[in-house]
Amino acid sequence: MQENTTTTSKTKKYLSNLLKARFPYIYINTYEEERTISLIEDIVNDTSLMKNSRKIYIWSQTEGIRCINDPAITYGENSRNNIKALEIIQECDEAAIFILKDFHVYFGGQARTPDFTIIRKLRDLLMELKRSIKPKSVVFLSPLLVLPLELQKDITVVDIELPTVEEIRVILDEMIEANCTDGKIDNELNEQDKERLSRAALGLTLQEAENAFARAMVQGGNISAEDIEIILEEKRQVIRKTGILEYINSDMKAEDIGGLENLKKWLNKRNKSWLDLAKKYNLPHPKGILITGIPGCGKSLTSKAISAMWQLPLLRLDLGKIFSGLVGSSEENMRRAIQTAEAVSPSILWVDEIEKGLGGNGGSGDSGTSSRVFGTFLTWMQEKTKPVFVIATANDISKLPAELLRKGRFDEIFFVDLPTKRERQEIFKVHLNKRLTSDFIKGEVNITVDLLNHLAEMTEGFVGSEIEQVVIAALYEAFYEERGLKISDLERSIQNTVPLSVTQAEKIVQIREWANVRAVAATSYDDRTEYIDEEKVTKAQEKNTQPSDIRRYRGGRTIDF
Repeated sequence: MQENTTTTSKTKKYLSNLLKARFPYIYINTYEEERTISLIEDIVNDTSLMKNSRKIYIWSQTEGIRCINDPAITYGENSRNNIKALEIIQECDEAAIFILKDFHVYFGGQARTPDFTIIRKLRDLLMELKRSIKPKSVVFLSPLLVLPLELQKDITVVDIELPTVEEIRVILDEMIEANCTDGKIDNELNEQDKERLSRAALGLTLQEAENAFARAMVQGGNISAEDIEIILEEKRQVIRKTGILEYINSDMKAEDIGGLENLKKWLNKRNKSWLDLAKKYNLPHPKGILITGIPGCGKSLTSKAISAMWQLPLLRLDLGKIFSGLVGSSEENMRRAIQTAEAVSPSILWVDEIEKGLGGNGGSGDSGTSSRVFGTFLTWMQEKTKPVFVIATANDISKLPAELLRKGRFDEIFFVDLPTKRERQEIFKVHLNKRLTSDFIKGEVNITVDLLNHLAEMTEGFVGSEIEQVVIAALYEAFYEERGLKISDLERSIQNTVPLSVTQAEKIVQIREWANVRAVAATSYDDRTEYIDEEKVTKAQEKNTQPSDIRRYRGGRTIDF
């Protein structure tokens, strides 16, 4: 609570200082016009922030200039003209703040041609504002940040934080009072429920939060703690509108991942670290993890399971959409993606196969765009204060630059190797239970310890995705003959599969050598030691079917969380 209140106070203090210091041009990039105007009114009316009062004028192309302190003061339709409006500002002889709505349309950008007459007039007006006896400032209020090159040195950009918990709570209380006291809907919320709903709406504008609460009220004729899903749906709408981030609906659970117990323990210990309880321990929000390893061993699956485990929204960042064709838009796309992830925080940002988007940056073919995008991402990861947990996955970590891998960017780098025997048993158990949902489909297959042990023995060197396909291929055999599954179907499917550990043996050895000292093993210590079977390793060496250590679990440092 205190943190949100402090944020609002800092914004007011900063903006009031700019106004008192007579900054001529202030640019506020926000969709929330009413809230921002109310904020400026609060500053003017607060004698602790501004001792000398000022008139507040608002201009729009549809209504012209009007004074919100004194509705009697009006300039008529003539003031709708942009040049005329700037002349009125120039001739004003009283202390005033002029708020110009959507003036960015004259600055160019978004395939628009800049209005150089307006830009020249603003440059002429600049000195008048500075020399004026009475303090005057111009505030550009716009949902888009567009700055003409000619004015970049003269305009100060101010970011308005999204509504705090307190502001959202006020809206919720007002809506409850307006709709529940007269019997229109039933109110089933206690104080704790109101707090939960208000916190769930963090990241939404006041209008979006009001829409979400209104929808919850009309949908069931009441409002209760269960309506939190409706609030999350509004957050999904915010994410969809970006076109860069994808909201992933995941019903995966930690139990759906076979093995990787070390990684699961690490994640469990950091669950709910964004709540107030963590502040009592003076703990920072976890930054994120990088999961690397052999393809098909559960990196992406783990990313989806974390969302369900922590009950946080999962946002997938498509780096391909970041690098669009317009000059300068790639950097803006990355900034917009970061802002969206922070807006709906606490959240999880998933960057899949990060090496394909950020690996090899700095090439000469893109005029440095990749380097600038990479730099923006690195700086944000190092300095971010909002609870956005980054999960990056990589198959070929050697392509990633060293700056991304150093401490401070990620909390930990985990290596996912070929599943051990115990992990393969768990993977088979997960997929068989998932698909053998009736006695008819099960046929003669009973999921016992002996069966799982037998299948795990047969699939040494198989990755998790290959084990899943073994089960699917076996089921197709049963489906074709319209009968239940047989153990022989599974055995035949295993024998017909050439695992990745054979086709990509040399590559796996290289990945393991990198991970031995640079990453932490995602598999627990018990599973790692259980897996090493010296007799089988010797036989594999004698047969020379694979490199000498391909069947040994070696990748990653041994740390037991």
